[in-house]
Amino acid sequence: MDLREERLDGAAVSLGDLALNPFRVDRDRIVASPFFARLGGVTQVISPGGSGLLVHNRLTHSLKVASVARGIVERLTAEPVERELLDKLGGCDPDVVEAAALAHDLGHPPFGHLGEHVLDRLARERLGLPDGFEGNAQSYRIGTGLDLTAAVRAALLKYPWTRRTYPDPHPRHLKPTPRGAAGDPLDGSAKFGAYVTELADLRQARAPFAGRLADWQQTPEASVMDTADDIAYAIHDLEDFHRVGVLQQGAVATELIAWQRDAAELRGLSVEALRATSRRPGRSVELLWRDVRRKDDWICDDDAFRAAVEHVRQELVDGLLAVPFDGSIDAEQTVAGFSASWTRRLIDAIHVRPDPPVRSGHVRLGVAQWHEVQVLKFIHHRFVLERPDLALHQRGQARLLAALVEALHAWLVDPDEEARLPRRLHDLVELAQAEVAGLTGADYGLAAGTPLDTAGMARGRAIVDFVAALTDGQAVSLLEALSGRSRQLWTDAFVL
Repeated sequence: MDLREERLDGAAVSLGDLALNPFRVDRDRIVASPFFARLGGVTQVISPGGSGLLVHNRLTHSLKVASVARGIVERLTAEPVERELLDKLGGCDPDVVEAAALAHDLGHPPFGHLGEHVLDRLARERLGLPDGFEGNAQSYRIGTGLDLTAAVRAALLKYPWTRRTYPDPHPRHLKPTPRGAAGDPLDGSAKFGAYVTELADLRQARAPFAGRLADWQQTPEASVMDTADDIAYAIHDLEDFHRVGVLQQGAVATELIAWQRDAAELRGLSVEALRATSRRPGRSVELLWRDVRRKDDWICDDDAFRAAVEHVRQELVDGLLAVPFDGSIDAEQTVAGFSASWTRRLIDAIHVRPDPPVRSGHVRLGVAQWHEVQVLKFIHHRFVLERPDLALHQRGQARLLAALVEALHAWLVDPDEEARLPRRLHDLVELAQAEVAGLTGADYGLAAGTPLDTAGMARGRAIVDFVAALTDGQAVSLLEALSGRSRQLWTDAFVL
């Protein structure tokens, strides 16, 4: 079997397929799936139900990631040297990259990253799932059910390892660790791309890259998707919070200018002293610099970081944020111009590296632009994610998810209710039972002889799959019904 046939492995013709190119078929299957449609009701940062059309949801985010990803591939493959190197690494097809970008968030649960963390904790501590929950692994799990080609499934693997056991040695034991692989030595990696139940599929999808890439390295197409996700996150989330008036020029300017003014003094403070006074202007930027230098010394550069802070200050603070967003045509054009110029700047700075450091993919940003993305993401984190009003809602959402999982579990184990279980939940239990049958504790990296409660694991995985496939609004409505707070018997808020 040649490389192209291996990359196409897994593709099967379906009655509904319209395209002749198998990778375009993959794209069509993804966008036609209910998993893709539901992303319109799933949180990017703020829940769609509370923000109207002003901010991105997971659907619009995925569409923009796909656009950026395709732009990266088309620019790289237009340059003979870059294209030749990509071919040696296994290929970089624009349709593969676009499909993977569209599918990369299919497994994201209600309420964004907050929902991801809560479901992981519940899956491990309450439902007895050694693998827990991980949004990327959930996306891959969904992708295996859509009959996608091996190439697109491999491109979905931003983190091509399981939580604990694959590959061997596991990437969390490398020094330094690949990005996302760090975690507790016993508990496993913080981020991972597939559950144990999909490990055979992961191996098959990655087979064409054997001898070309290390087992823990992203394929070039996955690297492009990952980079495009970073770009979209860094730029478009800032747009959102400028539009809704959350991102204020004065606060951002004060933080950046204070660091520029006091950098020499701040360098003399310990990390503990900086954390203790992190609310004082400039401290958070210094903590950012210490953190990225600790994690990514392979690319960190003092001059590049200072230049990135200045460039972001000029473009964002003195540019986009200088005029409050008022909904006018001029305001929209300003936002569009900011997004377009930054996207083009970042795409033009992307290159292919034949032998990248452990913490970088083969496709990556230039040094200056990498530092700029770190500063843009910092502003989003410091001035949006750390807001107490966002924390207020997220704490409520965490309690909601915990109550929903508990209510579904009680329903599932009630012997008197077996005949009235939601059909989808019943089907998910049967699917999970078949998947975990024959697995042992060793498959999950547990101590030899550790028994597995496969029946309990099947119920737990079914509940996680069920909840992760809800929109934010469906999760709220379902819990209201299960709690007796809804008087509406027949509803289109969720389908049982």
